[in-house]
Amino acid sequence: MHNSKNRPDISTSNLSRRSFFKWGVFVAGTTLLKQPAFAAVHSLLLPERSLYLLNCHTEEILRTVYWRQGKYLPESLADIDYILRDHYTNKIKQIDIRLLDLLYAICKRLRTDGPLHIISGYRSRSTNALLRKYDSDVAKGSLHIYGKAVDINVPDCKLYRLKKTAVSLRCGGVGYYPEHNFVHLDIGRVRYW
Repeated sequence: MHNSKNRPDISTSNLSRRSFFKWGVFVAGTTLLKQPAFAAVHSLLLPERSLYLLNCHTEEILRTVYWRQGKYLPESLADIDYILRDHYTNKIKQIDIRLLDLLYAICKRLRTDGPLHIISGYRSRSTNALLRKYDSDVAKGSLHIYGKAVDINVPDCKLYRLKKTAVSLRCGGVGYYPEHNFVHLDIGRVRYW
């Protein structure tokens, strides 16, 4: 067994009062050092995740817990899919849970109590093609089509701060559109524009 000069010898045959005392001080010291960090991490590990959403086009509001005690809740996920539906066609798509977790993380970082305002959630291919005719910023293969993107703003938060928070999470694409008052978020590759 290799013993470091900085670490007390704790083998039972060589455990003197002095090395026992040194080992006790060492253990107590490292335990005290770890407490604040553990407490900070533990406070983020909540037993449930929720979202508060307002669809700006339909004026529907949803406040729901979608994850509890390690499980996604199918009824809540269906409610989220509905509020994020294509409001032009009323088509519904299953929204990727990673996108929901990204929205949750953004809310936690921003410490916002108000709803996330949904500008655009899921888009059918026909809606996406229609929007492309009027706006060159709409991508042909938009991740909105796959339920992997959302355009949002948060009324009690400056748009630039929302963008900066999303970028800091490094969870996908972040597009900044101050002229339209929204930030695009997706769970594709990490990129910014």
